[in-house]
Amino acid sequence: MIVGIPKEIKDNEKRVSLTPYGASELIKAGNTVIIEKNAGNGSGFSDDKYIQSGATIYDTPDDIYAKSDLIVKVKEPQTNEISKITENQIVFTFFHFAASNELTQGVLDTGCIAIAYETVQNSDGTLPILIPMSEVAGRMSVQNGAKCLEGNMGGKGKLLGGVPGVDASTVTILGGGIVGSNAAKLAAGLGAKVYILDVNMDRLRYLDDIMPSNVQTMYSNEHNISDLLKYTDLLIGSVLVVGSKAPNLVSKDMLNIMTPGSVIVDVAVDQGGCVETCRPTTHREPTYEVNSIVHYCVSNMPGSVPHTSTLALTNITLPYIKTLTSNTLKDALSYDQSLLKGLNIYNGNICQEGVASSFDLNYTETASLL
Repeated sequence: MIVGIPKEIKDNEKRVSLTPYGASELIKAGNTVIIEKNAGNGSGFSDDKYIQSGATIYDTPDDIYAKSDLIVKVKEPQTNEISKITENQIVFTFFHFAASNELTQGVLDTGCIAIAYETVQNSDGTLPILIPMSEVAGRMSVQNGAKCLEGNMGGKGKLLGGVPGVDASTVTILGGGIVGSNAAKLAAGLGAKVYILDVNMDRLRYLDDIMPSNVQTMYSNEHNISDLLKYTDLLIGSVLVVGSKAPNLVSKDMLNIMTPGSVIVDVAVDQGGCVETCRPTTHREPTYEVNSIVHYCVSNMPGSVPHTSTLALTNITLPYIKTLTSNTLKDALSYDQSLLKGLNIYNGNICQEGVASSFDLNYTETASLL
């Protein structure tokens, strides 16, 4: 199989979807790997390293899309990439379809097979490809939130952990999953007062056991969220519903409860955000204000630490890529049920229920397609 690795073109996205080692492993298995020129530079992987691994470098994305059976990316195809995707081509990347009707319709029209990293799911409900990027995003949400709290960034000028004699900042985290737990761990380590909310009592009991004493768990409901917003300096949104749009837990009116200069970091922005006033931003222009509250809603947060993120992502994706390249598509999806759950669009059919319901489109069960 010919595996194509295009250069990422989303704003300030410096990750690459395959390391030279990963390319070498695929080539040893009998595949051909083609890489767009300079695709790995931002992550610290030169074209020479890919050439040494046995890959072939092409100058343009047109070459990559035209020649490849399988396209492996990091972020969702941008508008000018969608037109390059061909019928029956497999595209394996983060899609987050439920956040964009335009993207969904565009990919449907190509007739391709879209397998989304974020919905690949194990039998125990875990999301193996999403986990490493969630770990990165959770930790970065605190780093970036702490920076935005500085007065020169429009924040209220508070140090996250305070100093002796001066109270620490309060961090409220919506969602106790991978993003939330990593955010809580880092915020607590910096000395903040941390509240983490979730609707899963088993998860809250677990977090209560493992977190340090400056992390408090609370059940997530409108009353508790509203009560905490009065004291919150940094609010981190990290709620995920697999394949579906994130629920709005904080309305625009609720921002009036917060004090001016407070900061919101909505990590769920890829799935539409769990704060009503959330809209995607870029690394170049990461923040905006609504009701005097600073919003940081960068939709590819791990892209700013591309070396770490690329290594973490390839560690997880490579076994799935090997499965796709060593079998027919039908056999690969039948063999690996986790990968099957990643199938979102197949030849113009939506086979991820959450995506279909987000836009009132028809849903087709994978069994009928395969």
